[in-house]
Amino acid sequence: MPGRIVSRLATIIVSASLITLLNAVSSRVQAPTAQDFDRLFAHALELQQAGDLLGAIDTYKAALAITPDRADALSNLGAAYVRLGQFDDGIRQYEAAYYKSARPNEAIPQLKRVVSSDPESRSGHLILADCYLQTGQDQEVIALLKARERMFTTDLAYAYLLGTALLHTGDTAEGQKHIDRIFRAGESAEGHLLMGIAYLELKDGRSAKTELERAVQMNPTLPTAHSQYGRALLGLGDQEGAVREFRAELAVNINDFDANLFLGNIKKTDQQFADASSYLERATTIRPADLTARRLLATLRLQTGRVEEAVAMFESVEKDAPELIDVHVQLATAYNRLKRKQDADREKAIVDKLNAEAQAKARGGSAEPPER
Repeated sequence: MPGRIVSRLATIIVSASLITLLNAVSSRVQAPTAQDFDRLFAHALELQQAGDLLGAIDTYKAALAITPDRADALSNLGAAYVRLGQFDDGIRQYEAAYYKSARPNEAIPQLKRVVSSDPESRSGHLILADCYLQTGQDQEVIALLKARERMFTTDLAYAYLLGTALLHTGDTAEGQKHIDRIFRAGESAEGHLLMGIAYLELKDGRSAKTELERAVQMNPTLPTAHSQYGRALLGLGDQEGAVREFRAELAVNINDFDANLFLGNIKKTDQQFADASSYLERATTIRPADLTARRLLATLRLQTGRVEEAVAMFESVEKDAPELIDVHVQLATAYNRLKRKQDADREKAIVDKLNAEAQAKARGGSAEPPER
């Protein structure tokens, strides 16, 4: 019997033995435990690294039968499917991992490999575009989808994703083309959502509210509809209604950045610090480079006495955006609390310099002395 077949049979026997053992434990004593999952997961990883992809797939499935929401197992299972050329199965696992982990940014490299290996994968392109959209990479959505219009001539999901990205970047004229395409297919929640986003970009909160209210009425589970409706309500002063909509969004779409960000800020203002931390941590996980989310979380850490963490976060933001005056102010405060007077004085000097430059710019002059 060839060695590869023997290896495959051995894998099946080992996996079957583990599953049989777990079933016996389940029937006689208790349900499988986290330790049982860890054992199967480790075995699956060994098989995958050894190149036994079919054995790894069987064992990952056995592990996921115990703990269905483990994003690392789902992602590894997706990678095994992709290496076998089973792209649709791989995409489904990556999609599940992305939604369950609230880390769409981590799904992006995997999905890029999928669309590179299978350029005709419509679902791969759309899920990758959605990951880009969730992580605020609107230009990447446009670059990915705009050149592939012929692949999606009648696909309204394509029109929705590309239209949303175009509206986010302020390209209302191009975005309107995709809104029109959706409405030509009949009235839809997606069409009203895109119109609402367009009105939000134009700072027309009342018109946005009308469109977004209709969107959530037509499809209460449409991703981002509740969060955008919440934004409109918040802009009109209805914080209670906004909180309700942000929570409704997270009930159907835990990855929504805006819902996590705004709820985190509201809870922070209300001094509900534990809740604020949960929301803001998730927001920074979804969009690790977002300056607003990072600043809010750093400020929260400072408020709650986690000063060393706050300093590290503010220093990271300062490196990426040295022109932000409030970051230097907060850093000076944090350094003072840590008795780091020299660092605090340096930040105060930067604040004075930036304020002088801003005042000079407002007067149309310069903060620097004239050259001799």
